[in-house]
Amino acid sequence: MSRQSVPLCIAPHHPALAGHFPEFPVVPGVVLLDEALHAIDSAEPAADSLLWHIGTVKFHRAVRPGEQLQLEYDLQPDGRARFELRAADALVASGTIERRPVANLVATSAP
Repeated sequence: MSRQSVPLCIAPHHPALAGHFPEFPVVPGVVLLDEALHAIDSAEPAADSLLWHIGTVKFHRAVRPGEQLQLEYDLQPDGRARFELRAADALVASGTIERRPVANLVATSAP
């Protein structure tokens, strides 16, 4: 297990930003989480039959479009990861995620 770091920035013209407070635009938390997951996937490819499961996520402060972010994460051998997203020295979001086989996700999400 080693700590990895990846820079991120959500462009001001990102399609998900339309309508998110025109007078004071902010990046929706779901966009921050999506970008973080894509960055980890790109850096740590996994088998096609594995998908991310979100364990916990906490958003600590708002992020403005174009703000420079730093994603730091620890990927463990069992597929779990802890992550932190920072803007300068301020914590923006943190949480835990894990990779699970697609079959397990379908079985656990059925009513």
